[in-house]
Amino acid sequence: MEAALVSVATAALKPVMGKLGTLLGDKYKRFKGVHGEIEFLTRELAAMDVFLMKISEEEDPDVQDKVWMNEVRELSYDMEDCIDDFMQSINDKDSKPGFMDKINHLLGKMKARRRIGNEINDLKKQITQVGEKNTRYKTELGKRNARHNPVKAFSETINGAVDTRALVIFDHVSKIVGIDESRTEIINLLTEEEGHVSTRQPKIVSIVGSGGMGKTTLANQVYQKLRREFHSFAFVSVSRSPNMTNILRTILSKISKKNYAVTEEGSIQQLAININEFLKDKRYFIVVDDIWDMDAWDVIKCVFPMTSTGSRIIITTRINSIAEACSSSFNGHIFAIRPLGIVNSRKLFYRRLFDSEEHCPSHLEEVSDQILQKCDGMPLAITAISGLLASKQKTVLIWNEVKDSIGYALERNRSVESMMKILSLSYFDLPSLLKTCILYLGIFPEDAIIKKKRLIRSWIAEGFFHKEGRYTVDELGEMCFNELVNRSLVQLVIDEDHKLNTIRVHDTILDFIISKSTESNFVTLVGVPFVPINGERKARRLSLQVGREESSIVPTRGLVLSHARSLNIFGNSEIPRLDEFTRARSLDFGGPGSPYPGSSKLKSHHINNIGRLLYLRYLNLRGTEITELPAHIGCLRCLQILDLRDTFVRKLPASIVNLGNLVQLFTDREVAFPDGIVKLQSLEVLQQVGFFRQTFKFMQELGQFLNLRMLSIDFQEHIPYGGTRDATEWEEAIASFIHGLISMINLCCLKIRNGTSLPLGTLCPVPLSLHKLVVHDSPFSKVPEWISSLVNLQEINIEVEGIMQNDLCILGSLPALLKLELNEGYLSSWKLTRSTQGRTRMLTVSGEVGFPYLTKFQYGTKSRGMDMKFAAGSMPKLEMLVIFMGMPCMDETETVGFDFGIKNLPKLVTLVCRVNGDPCSFEASMKSVVSTHPNRPTVLVRGIYP
Repeated sequence: MEAALVSVATAALKPVMGKLGTLLGDKYKRFKGVHGEIEFLTRELAAMDVFLMKISEEEDPDVQDKVWMNEVRELSYDMEDCIDDFMQSINDKDSKPGFMDKINHLLGKMKARRRIGNEINDLKKQITQVGEKNTRYKTELGKRNARHNPVKAFSETINGAVDTRALVIFDHVSKIVGIDESRTEIINLLTEEEGHVSTRQPKIVSIVGSGGMGKTTLANQVYQKLRREFHSFAFVSVSRSPNMTNILRTILSKISKKNYAVTEEGSIQQLAININEFLKDKRYFIVVDDIWDMDAWDVIKCVFPMTSTGSRIIITTRINSIAEACSSSFNGHIFAIRPLGIVNSRKLFYRRLFDSEEHCPSHLEEVSDQILQKCDGMPLAITAISGLLASKQKTVLIWNEVKDSIGYALERNRSVESMMKILSLSYFDLPSLLKTCILYLGIFPEDAIIKKKRLIRSWIAEGFFHKEGRYTVDELGEMCFNELVNRSLVQLVIDEDHKLNTIRVHDTILDFIISKSTESNFVTLVGVPFVPINGERKARRLSLQVGREESSIVPTRGLVLSHARSLNIFGNSEIPRLDEFTRARSLDFGGPGSPYPGSSKLKSHHINNIGRLLYLRYLNLRGTEITELPAHIGCLRCLQILDLRDTFVRKLPASIVNLGNLVQLFTDREVAFPDGIVKLQSLEVLQQVGFFRQTFKFMQELGQFLNLRMLSIDFQEHIPYGGTRDATEWEEAIASFIHGLISMINLCCLKIRNGTSLPLGTLCPVPLSLHKLVVHDSPFSKVPEWISSLVNLQEINIEVEGIMQNDLCILGSLPALLKLELNEGYLSSWKLTRSTQGRTRMLTVSGEVGFPYLTKFQYGTKSRGMDMKFAAGSMPKLEMLVIFMGMPCMDETETVGFDFGIKNLPKLVTLVCRVNGDPCSFEASMKSVVSTHPNRPTVLVRGIYP
């Protein structure tokens, strides 16, 4: 894969060279007077680009090289701004029809032509000056090419999918090595006084240890083990820059089992009082993770009633003095976390790299132990180095080179610096594109849950990659996301829908990312403790993370904003004047893990002048309180992605149809579209359209999109905006929509919701290009025969009123199917059918049924117990099985059999069981079933309605 267009290594050099090439083309031939200067700039920048790439691969370039690199990067951004402004002024076709307007327009173009000549000459002088400061950038190139770099000698590949071995690194208790003894010890500390006379104070254990030792993992495992024994429980992260209001609201939300959004927002003092009052006379268990200073603890400790016998608290921290202070606040103990021993270190290392956690190829045993000695039992270090080795050939020569590259730092120094050495090694082994992608993660706050699709959209808007061969930019983004997971540099999170679509970054890795991104002026952070702001530099990517307590501060005072490529606002930061960000490519106001609430400060008046941001590509307003878009949003001719979900926007302005480069548009189903939307022929993603909210003309136009790849449409009945619904007219609209589907020759994903008014059972023709089909709240009586014609289908999610054996045969015949979600009737109705008795029939999946490549299967049944069994040879590639069972309430004497042939799923890694009842009743049974499986799959048992 090619290096990134815009990258941390070469900044905007590649886009600048491309635009200089455009200026040499026929369109700009009237500027022949500066062609020689442009050709000179192109040659010089090409040489600098190659040299920068070489230096960026070195782990420790000298000081002169670092200074020169930063000068060239900054210059490249300024050059791009200059060229963009010139091309914008020349290509401006919005002249007025009047005579004087035309004269003024022509004079403006003449001035622009003179200006570009002067600016090209100025740029030539600057390039010459920068080159003279480091004349070695040509002569040294040959020497650097010959220099041996043991890590970068390996081939650089980026894989297209997540390696399943990478997932177990962050697995649950059954997969976490070396945790049993420590977990038992902490549980004993928490419960040692049970059955004896004890103080009336809550009991507390402070877990202390350096970053990467597994404090959070250990605390979470104790929490998962004990929490059901308490009336109220919560797990909350504090971090270095705590927003105390959000932390207290999170605690209140979890202990009261209420949604975060409905917790009353008030002062910190009032929230503390509310929590304290709620916990009185209750037995509670609360984990407070990652405390960095006493001020935060002094607030949090006030929420715990001092007279609450039997309650338990765990805190984690890196700082001994804080651990001591926390423990002395109550009846407490300190637990100093210990490094993994060599046996458990091997298990963690081997599992990531080999098919067994017990055995290593004999030729790699010695070098493996030498590498593990340098990791000194630190789980994060072992995880990082194994992620690095997973992308390499398994030879002694290569592994020895990696071992030698670590150096002797770990043998001399067991502090955070030693961890940074291993992370540095992993970072400098990355291809340039991945270096750029991972440094961008420094924009997000600590402990943020980051959505994959949102991250990829930001990468695209920043110009990190371009369409390459048969891959779209979205596909390239997904490949980069997966590779960061495979290299264990980010932690993959299974979300509430059991999908692998979110990540979080360990705070130690985030520290490393921030240090690298600020060093190269890649990201400017405001509101993050201990991260200095260099007011002399132009902000290129700005992330505002000012909490509520500091929200009155003007966060951007003293910063140069007019050259910023992106603005990201998290939490309660004040909104700067957006018309200052004249060169912004990306404005992101969504929460860290949208669909969480976006910026609470953003109102409609803040975006009144947004039409001036002529280079804007990505505008994320998701979760904000925006009520309308300004009419001049149609001026954003470069805009490619617009996200309006979870806002109060209910009507799009007519000017939206002027966004000729718009590729992705996300709205809520209540939003009314203007007529003329068919002009947006660049549109590839449209989500979601409320069918009956639109005009009849709009629905006719919907079938005329030639490049649409993804369409989400909701058929819940609404009165169309500004009119009434005529039944005959809308029957015609539905027929027109169905007929128009066949013309969408590029459609890959179709999502239909509330489609009971559609003839879904006979829906035909359907584009054979479909890769994904999702039909929600629209159950079929049976799986339609036409589905078998979708030979390119990779993912399907449907509901069937009564699933039969033939339905499985139709779905199993799909040759490309990778993911299947098959649910019986409406999942939402399960809550009302707890007494439903299961049918007597048993569905069977065998090799004859099909599913040769299925990797994930979610099955929902209303039957009591599991009514499907897996025979030998069934689903040979299945890695994740999710089962929803509409279980009735059971008394203690009832039992349900769970032996449904799970041993016949050879690749199974994760088993999730959601039951309409108490999950504790079934957890032991499920774990017993999988205990004999050779993979020892992770088991999660949860209630459907927690």
